[in-house]
Amino acid sequence: MKGLKLLLAGAVGLPALYLWMLKPGKPRLERMKAFERQPIAHRGLHDAGAGIPENSLPAFRRAAEQGYGIEMDVQMTADGKLVVFHDRTLERMCGADLVLTKLTYEELQNYRLGGTQERIPLFDEVLKEVDGRVPLVIEMKPDGPCIKATAKMCKRMEAYRGLYCMESFHPFCVWWVKRHYPQMLRGQLSMNFFVEESKKPFYQKLVMTSLMANCLARPDFIAYKHTQKNQFSYWLCRKLFPVENAAWTIKSQEQMDRARDTFQMMIFDEFIPRRT
Repeated sequence: MKGLKLLLAGAVGLPALYLWMLKPGKPRLERMKAFERQPIAHRGLHDAGAGIPENSLPAFRRAAEQGYGIEMDVQMTADGKLVVFHDRTLERMCGADLVLTKLTYEELQNYRLGGTQERIPLFDEVLKEVDGRVPLVIEMKPDGPCIKATAKMCKRMEAYRGLYCMESFHPFCVWWVKRHYPQMLRGQLSMNFFVEESKKPFYQKLVMTSLMANCLARPDFIAYKHTQKNQFSYWLCRKLFPVENAAWTIKSQEQMDRARDTFQMMIFDEFIPRRT
């Protein structure tokens, strides 16, 4: 009889615990609507063929001039400067197999983006360029001292006069914002890590794919890889709880049209969306 009671308690308690972990934050959907009004240009409105590399000042300028929101990637150099750059290393964009977070900002000045004369911009330079003209989605990269980078980003944004939100794949970055800047809109980035990332331990893949770290950060929105929108935990999360959904990364008008049944925010790349 005792064993039966334990079995019943587990049958009820484990699903309840899972749903508690899955639950996002209290809905702030009205504040999120500003990010729905126009698609969000992934790493700026870049065009390699036209000499406008991703995450460059010209790419951000072009997005703002055309009225698109902007998604950017932020990490911190070895001497504590916030810069806008996506990859862990400089190899793809600058041709150097060096880890960005281990270089000083002065050392970064020796490299250029995508065969152009553009350099890796400071976060501050990007903020001055955009100057509140369009909403910003600030992705904090999980490399290096990402919590310190998140804290520095939040402090800098205290003086920014424009619409913005932050997001990260690293649940502790989102959690830190919840604890210290609860008024800041925050999002949990995710995807099916069992498909996309083979090197992570099983428990990390499980927690991150299934959004079970939501219990820490209680995010305002979930940014999920749009081709994996039917992953069970993500599907259940948006069916049970009111939450903003951001699609990454849409790469054609056809994909954008198909994604509208699930996502409110659209992060796009490699094409110019049709104006509605």
